[in-house]
Formats: sequence, structure tokens, C-alpha cells
Amino acid sequence: MAKVTRRSALVGLGAASAIAAPSVARAQTQKLRMVTSWPRRLPGPGVSAERVAARISALSGGRLEVQVHAAGEIVPAFEVLDAVGGGAADLGHTAAFYWQGKMPAANFFTTVPFGLTPHEHVAWVEYGGGQALWDELYAPFGVKPFMAGNTGVCLGGWYRQEIKSLQDVSGLKLRSLGLGGEVFRRLGATAVSIPPGEIFPALQSGVIDGAEFTTPASDIALGLWRAAPHLAYPGFNKPNGTGECIVARRVWDKLDSEMRAIVAHACAAEASSALAEFERANAEALEALVTKHNVQLFRFPDDVVRAARGHADAILADVAGGSALAKKVHDSYVGFRARTARWSRVSIRAALEARDV
Repeated sequence: MAKVTRRSALVGLGAASAIAAPSVARAQTQKLRMVTSWPRRLPGPGVSAERVAARISALSGGRLEVQVHAAGEIVPAFEVLDAVGGGAADLGHTAAFYWQGKMPAANFFTTVPFGLTPHEHVAWVEYGGGQALWDELYAPFGVKPFMAGNTGVCLGGWYRQEIKSLQDVSGLKLRSLGLGGEVFRRLGATAVSIPPGEIFPALQSGVIDGAEFTTPASDIALGLWRAAPHLAYPGFNKPNGTGECIVARRVWDKLDSEMRAIVAHACAAEASSALAEFERANAEALEALVTKHNVQLFRFPDDVVRAARGHADAILADVAGGSALAKKVHDSYVGFRARTARWSRVSIRAALEARDV
């Protein structure tokens, strides 16, 4: 079976564009159902899901037709993996760290505390061995994963009151997922899992004291600032925002090489364009939040960041100890982070620091 990657997908795309119109007309349309973890048309991941579906249809000349269903329309937000692997849907658009209860190493394919930034993460998945490990990790669940969106560097979350010391974190009830949620638990907070569409009511009613979702451009659409007007940074808990498209293996294995290339390219195009789009959208949303909606932007105190950093490596080591495959994923990811650290310091960090002199 030929392996399809984001790089090889571009070759297949050329073949797809050369299909004669009469052949397309004779081809039978294959209808596919995509379930997602997002409210319909949610800026960022919700829109990414719809654009992936639209690209697949357009590039295939209508031979693959993908219908998108928002969270709750067919399955709840956190049941997308089971739905796709189990046959209730053909594709899913979601985030890998939602599956940490089934496979803790899945966190590495969305984000981990103090981990890779968006561009570093793409480099690891595409050129550092990450995709092969991702495929291996997901194989028992009957799905093939792809990067298919990115909301960029996440912030530290929305709070009813500013966090002024490590003591202020203790006892808070926070909507925080993935390994970042485990960091907050070890800092003394209670981290809870709430689907994206239910975050605002939970904040508004006082069920939780704070919440993190993704980035300003998505968060502003959920109205989180209305219930918790204090926005923290840096987002040490989630320094990246990779979204994933998962394709049922029973579907993927029956696609010919041309259709596989089209699906892979549609996902790759969204991973790239969404990240570019959100560099603009996040900047504009943050400006609006601060200047129009009186959001109070604050930096996590140094004692909070130091304590979180102290817990992060231990948490990642715990994940690595779960299985031989989890250790392979951990070692690859952490090794890549170490190899890129010097370059990141003297390139992007140094350039940003110089810009502020």
C-alpha cells in the first residue's frame, strides 16, 4: 500500500486536475459523512472542517461528496473518534488530545505544555517522523489521521479574576483539556472537560471559574470574554493548536491513489491556510477584545509559570511510561524540541525581541 503524505499529495493533485470532463460525468459519486467536535461554523476549527469537505469535493470533481455534521448532530463532540472508527461516520474533524483517555500519547499531535510551536509542530509531523508515529498510534482505532487546521499559539485562558500568584490557582475550577489540564490539576486547580459549545454557559452560571479553548479569534466567537473578562498569557499549557481530520480505514483503504492524494491535499491545504488566516484573525480579535470589550490582558506570574514548568516534564514522562509506543512518540517529540531549541532562540525569538528594542 503506497504511503500518502502531505508532500506526495501535491503530485497526485496534478493527476486529479487532468481528469477529462466526460470521465467525471460517468463517475459515481461517493457520499461521505464527516462528524466534528465543533459548533457549526465556529471560527477556526468549525470553518476548517467545512473547508476540508469543500476541497475534497472540488478536487475530486464531485466524485467524493462530504457532508459535515456539527457536534451533537450525530454524535457528541468527544465521541468523534469512536464514530469514525466504529462505522457511524466516514471522516471526523476534531483534535487529537481529546483521545488522551484512550491513548495518552495522542496529546503530542495537538499540543503539550511547553511544547512545540505551530511551525515547529508541522516540521516534526512532516519531516521529523511524527506522521508515521501518528499513523501507528491511531491504527488500532481504525482511522488514518491528518493535520487539517491550526488556530495558532493558544493563550492561557479566561478567568473571572486576575491570577496574581500561584496561591490564586489553587481551588479554581477550570475548563482545561489535554496535558495542560493535568498541569493545572497539579497546581491545585480542578480541571474539567466541557465541549466547546458548552463553555460559555458554564462560565456564565459559575459552574467553572475559568476556561481555555483555543485563541482569541475562536474564543471571541464563543463570547467567553462576557463571563470571564481576564485573559492570561503566555499559553504554556497549549502553545500550539493543530486540528486533525481522521478518515475511517475502511474508507481510506478502498480509495484509489488519486482519491487518497486529493484527501491528503485537502487536509494539508487547510493546515497551511488556517494557520496563516489565524495569524491575522488572532491579532484583530485580540485588538477588539482589549480596545472595544475592555478585556484585561494579564501575564501569568513567574511563580505560576515556574511551577507549571516543573510539572510539565514529569507529566510527559508519565505518558512515556504508559507503553512502548507512547515512549516512541514522546522521545521523538521531545528530541525534536531539543534539536530545534537553539535555532528557535536565535531566529524567531531573537527577531521578535529585536523588534521591540
